[in-house]
Amino acid sequence: MKEKSSRRNFLKASVILGAVAPGRLAAQPRREQVHIAENSQLKVGLVGCGSRGRGAAMQALKADPNAVLVAIGDAFREQAQGALKVFQMDEKASQVLVTEDTLFDGLECYKKVIEASDVVLLCEPPHFRPLSLKAAVEAGKHVFCEKPVAVDIPGIKSVLESAKKAKEKGLNLVSGLCWRYHPNVVDIMNRVREGQIGKIINIDETYLTGRLWTRGRKDGDSEIKFQVRNWYNFTWLSGDFNAEQHIHSLDKAVWANDDEAPVSAVGVGGRMVRVAQPAYGDIYDSFGIKYEFANGVTCHAYCRQIDKCYNNTDDYIYGTGGKATVLAGVIEGENPYKVKGGGHDMYALEHVALFDAIRSGGGQYINNGIYMANSTLMAVMGRIAAYTGQRVTYEKIMTDETSLSPDGYTWESTPPTVPDEKGRYKVALPGIGYGYYGEQH
Repeated sequence: MKEKSSRRNFLKASVILGAVAPGRLAAQPRREQVHIAENSQLKVGLVGCGSRGRGAAMQALKADPNAVLVAIGDAFREQAQGALKVFQMDEKASQVLVTEDTLFDGLECYKKVIEASDVVLLCEPPHFRPLSLKAAVEAGKHVFCEKPVAVDIPGIKSVLESAKKAKEKGLNLVSGLCWRYHPNVVDIMNRVREGQIGKIINIDETYLTGRLWTRGRKDGDSEIKFQVRNWYNFTWLSGDFNAEQHIHSLDKAVWANDDEAPVSAVGVGGRMVRVAQPAYGDIYDSFGIKYEFANGVTCHAYCRQIDKCYNNTDDYIYGTGGKATVLAGVIEGENPYKVKGGGHDMYALEHVALFDAIRSGGGQYINNGIYMANSTLMAVMGRIAAYTGQRVTYEKIMTDETSLSPDGYTWESTPPTVPDEKGRYKVALPGIGYGYYGEQH
């Protein structure tokens, strides 16, 4: 048996979990949970009523006919009210029991949603997920947690601790890293991990796409209200798009490397077109990061959000005996293979897995805590490497105490970045240090 690195020892000391892919689920010992009958009602609560949250809620209700949506919450009341109208027109409207009394708003609305629910769907901006996950687990609730699970190292450590407590309590924890629940992708990744392309040498990850949305400031908005409304464009809220979007690709690299985080990252990034207006906040529009894993595997990861450019999103895994193109479902080389079968709704399947696990009373226990934390860690490592211009190591990064948090969670609180007199936000400049990490990291 190979000697484990200190990274792995840290994680094992932090949280011992059954983090396995669908198709490899093993029965796990349970402590508190008892069997939930098929016909008993499960109360579902939703935190974060944007498009992903609305989709997750409907997928949860379709996954379990005896699940009912009883509470929803969003930072903005109009967003929650709009979501409720959508739910009430859906084919699953009979399972929607939300009323004005169980529709909550504000930056701490998650507390009331959790209190009302058996199963909590965490689909709010990534910054808030460590807080809401901790609260949900402490309250004894099963959780679906969207990706990424944090935006900084203190947040990742909090998630690991919450995952450990979920394990102790027998609470199921499913991640929104949805490709882990796509049968075709699971098929290819299992074959890669079992050696069908030989020993893995290098992985190329691409997520080259166009710009996503921005939201302007509304009359009367405080600074933090504007930023939360425009959350994707601020690092403290989204983690930057290397974390918020590209994490789907980075997760495949973690998956291929036994769910371990890389040992180092070095890279470049910047803003080439995301410069013209304050609504662009302080995030980059391009990254190129080289990661190294303890086993010698390298990963070159490229992501970009710029319109009218070449687009490509896939995962290319190179081994001594072949190459796997994961999303295309193809293995080339000594043992060629092509995925067979039709399309699958991975967003629906992750909720089916969650509710089946809850109903099983322990027979299909799921806790995705290790890999959702390590994939988030990989993304944060790459962002910090690009922001600072430094080589970032696992050993160093795990001592980082930089918290991307405001001074409170009210609409009068001060966010960690504020505009200058011209309404511009400081953007990280490698070697100079604007942004969150000072002159040296």
